Amino acid sequence: MGEESFLAQSQSLVYTQMKRNVEHERLAHAYIFEGDSGVGKHEMALWLAKRLLCLNVMEDNPCEQCMNCSRINEGEHPNVQFIEPDGQTIKVHQIRQLQAELAKSSFEKGSQIFIVQQADKMNPSAANSLLKLLEEPVSNSVAILETNVLGKILPTIQSRCQIIHFTPLAKEHLIKYLEEKQLPNNVAKLIANLTSSYDKAVEISEDQWFNETRELVATWFNYLKKEDPQAFIFVQKKLVGQAKEKEQQRMIFAILLVYFQNERDRSLANGQETQWINHILELILQAQQKLTANVAFQGTAEQLALRIIS
Repeated sequence: MGEESFLAQSQSLVYTQMKRNVEHERLAHAYIFEGDSGVGKHEMALWLAKRLLCLNVMEDNPCEQCMNCSRINEGEHPNVQFIEPDGQTIKVHQIRQLQAELAKSSFEKGSQIFIVQQADKMNPSAANSLLKLLEEPVSNSVAILETNVLGKILPTIQSRCQIIHFTPLAKEHLIKYLEEKQLPNNVAKLIANLTSSYDKAVEISEDQWFNETRELVATWFNYLKKEDPQAFIFVQKKLVGQAKEKEQQRMIFAILLVYFQNERDRSLANGQETQWINHILELILQAQQKLTANVAFQGTAEQLALRIIS
């Protein structure tokens, strides 16, 4: 899926705003793109770089075919610089190297764009160095800072940037994108209830552990729904071995919660009583809280099963 299609569907307000800014030559010299992972921040940054440097703009969009568009897609255009964490942080030498590059005469005509990915991971020296660059911007340059955590960006940096907020992906859009990757509708819907990030959704869909576990949790769900004593035995027999890490344990309860939420929605659609299912949802939420409080997974899951089937 190209940036234009993705952005037009998932971030239509931002996409329209940025198109107008370029068309009417109202671009700021620096932007902060803020929002969850995988909602289109980097796609928007790439779109803007290509829109500014494209040799054959078509209907206010980059052509995606010219030499400049191709080189930007491949990360090889000299006018577009990318900075990302070196290990755990973005370090001062990376910002100084960027300053040196921007100080040179551009290799080619047109705007110079630098894109700082995970900008909230700049160490203090790097952040202060970037601040100086933003205070005295290079002519015809555009800075784009991408972040999931706006609060970790220095207020002095924020004050020198136009902040663009990216909304979480709507579930229906995320489901559609996942189905385009040949995922069955029921799996796409499950994943869309577990995350609003396209990147995270794709990661989950390709995770072998997740695909094995969702089948196991579906079996556990059926036992619980029927108040079958096998639900208790199933915890020790199948789930404990599948839930060795804390994140895996959290995911098991999250999947179970989605299955019962779907069951409640089906009951409501059929005009059936949902009080019992609402009670189960409350019990699952309590189990999640216990897990967060470091209560052992096996005991929490077994107790949940007993409270549902008894």
